[in-house]
Amino acid sequence: MDNNSDNNSNVKRFLISGMTCASCVSKVEKALSKVHGVTSASVNLVERTAIVQGGVSTEILIKVVNDIGYQAKECGNGESESEKESLESFQYKKLLKKSAMAAVVGIPLMVADFFHVLPYLDESRGQIFWIGVGILSLGVLIYSGEQFFRGFWASLKYRSATMDTLIALGTGSAWVYSMLLSLFPVLLPEFARHVYFEAAVVIIAFVNLGSALEAKARGKTSEAIQKLLALQPKMARVIRNLIETDIPLDQVKVGDIVRVRPGEKIPVDGKVVEGSSWVDESMLTGESMPVEKSVEQEAHAGTLNKSGSFLLKATRIGRETALAQIVEMVKTAQSSKPHLGRLADQISSVFVPVVMALALLTFSVWFYFGPTPSIAYAFVTMMTVLIIACPCALGLATPLSIMVGVGKAAEHGILIRNGEALQKAGQLTTIVLDKTGTVTEGRPEVTRIVGSFEFNEQKVLQLAASLERHSEHPLAQAIVAKFKETNLDFLSLQNFHAEAGQGVCAMFEGKNIYFGNMKLMRHVHMDLGDFASPASGETSMYLALEEKVIGRVSVSDPLKKDAKATVETLQKMGLKIILMTGDSHDVAQRVAQTLGIQEVVSELLPGDKEQKIRELQMQGEKVGMVGDGMNDAPSLSRAHVGFAIGRGTDVAIESGDVILMGEGLTPIVSAIQISKVTIRNIYQNFFGAFLYNVLSLPIAAGILYPHWGILLNPMIAGAAMTLSSLTVVLNANRLKTGHL
Repeated sequence: MDNNSDNNSNVKRFLISGMTCASCVSKVEKALSKVHGVTSASVNLVERTAIVQGGVSTEILIKVVNDIGYQAKECGNGESESEKESLESFQYKKLLKKSAMAAVVGIPLMVADFFHVLPYLDESRGQIFWIGVGILSLGVLIYSGEQFFRGFWASLKYRSATMDTLIALGTGSAWVYSMLLSLFPVLLPEFARHVYFEAAVVIIAFVNLGSALEAKARGKTSEAIQKLLALQPKMARVIRNLIETDIPLDQVKVGDIVRVRPGEKIPVDGKVVEGSSWVDESMLTGESMPVEKSVEQEAHAGTLNKSGSFLLKATRIGRETALAQIVEMVKTAQSSKPHLGRLADQISSVFVPVVMALALLTFSVWFYFGPTPSIAYAFVTMMTVLIIACPCALGLATPLSIMVGVGKAAEHGILIRNGEALQKAGQLTTIVLDKTGTVTEGRPEVTRIVGSFEFNEQKVLQLAASLERHSEHPLAQAIVAKFKETNLDFLSLQNFHAEAGQGVCAMFEGKNIYFGNMKLMRHVHMDLGDFASPASGETSMYLALEEKVIGRVSVSDPLKKDAKATVETLQKMGLKIILMTGDSHDVAQRVAQTLGIQEVVSELLPGDKEQKIRELQMQGEKVGMVGDGMNDAPSLSRAHVGFAIGRGTDVAIESGDVILMGEGLTPIVSAIQISKVTIRNIYQNFFGAFLYNVLSLPIAAGILYPHWGILLNPMIAGAAMTLSSLTVVLNANRLKTGHL
């Protein structure tokens, strides 16, 4: 726990403004990674955030980001979402206004030009008109497109190229060309005197509209975070000096006594000190059934008190609560990148320079080999190439899908630590299952009671529980727990004493009574008779009165209710299942046989499990390990994907890549399915983005013109670029409504 806290203290989160494409992401990541002391830096284009790990001051990191032309602001855990939400809302409205302004000027010009009602440049009034339009469109470019030109200037200053470079070059050159032609129409013959003010303005309108819709969609991708944050109430009712007062949540201190009333959300993590209730923990663990909470039991922030009122002693507040840790984990995972995401950034970092080179090549080919007026054709095709090739869709392809996939997993009670784990989970070929606490409940339960003619099962249980009521042994506690389900009272026994490692003895109604294992029965010379055949895998204890055995109580660690169904489902998915345990061979075989598992490795130490997983990996297997996250830490870390069975507050100390918040195994199937559909979605986004560029760039360059006379209008290019980004956004958000 301490180690994890130390790591968290070195993790800083920043809101980054000014990023427009994957090239920006690559630029910011490289700058942050070069800072001495930074161990890792991950930038998310969708969230406009950066997560930096390392012992570097906030001021230095902010300065580095500002120095390369972007703006950074540190954000905390709770406030970052509200800040980001308000920033996205402001940005959305601002971009809509910019788009509307450009559209108001550009669309009427475009329609009028289509119907040939605008004056020609060779007329005196036409020249005055177009100079006026040029001045008006310059104002629109300054208001609606200033962010692109600022980004372009920054890219020149820091010798890099981004989406802003392409937009600014395309629209800026259109305006410069058109203004020069308006001022000096004699530069070209009459039939070639066509200006492109409306094209520059409409392109800016389309790009801003696309960016606004992206900003709107980004808000939807983080719904999982919004839902988790909404779980925590704003106020808490605290008892101080015998007075109950409602105070803001941030004023609650560790050790405060908090009253939780029926229907209220629990404000902090703590232990119940008075009262009892049933609590709905579904948003925390994924379990639908309410859990009973009584004195000394833990309750967690964000869970819903269903019935009774109780008092809670605060043990964790603010960022220390299980809910806050879960929120932080989901946010970190959504901002992280799998290998696919890093590949996209690498491609985008060279894509923009390649496009600029292609635009220059296009200009040259049309200028030297194109029809008259070659300068006009060269200019239009160059501008179209620059506009249509903006790598927005490529930059959005991975982070959008990762955000939605991780959020969907969180809704199923599955916490995915990073994008790499999300990618690998769907590629697994072998699942290794620990036994105790993983496929079994991890706590003994009475599974069988056998009585005699004189003493029925209920009487045997009553005598056994009366003998074991003061013992702290897990098997004794299981028997007492079973007895408490009845309405009977404990019997009065005398002369109680324990036989170490064997059992207990006492006097009952003046007779000697014994309860213990086979060693005790042999010690007191008892013949087990018909009670000598316990079921395989059970631990049996025998009850004897005077010189006769009168009953047997068998205890075992029962399988989880969903264990068998989960194993069957995983096997149907084509995965090989292996049971690995430190337990005896007989017990392991019985469990494996019940679950339908063919391969069993038993009597292992934790280090042995890690070695077995290493051997499987050397054989080419992609291994997923499922364990309780404590004694299985080495093997969870060694596996390609470690699935840790969580218990709410254990989240921070788990060793797994994927944490299953509930106690069942069904979420393993969900995690693998979510991984597969998310990675499939990323590939679909990549395919769409690459197909768009592969098809659009040659068309924009004019490849269809020699045979069919088709030349792409720059305004159509702007609309196509916007639509490509929106297609990626819509496809990623499709994950939210998909069924597993």
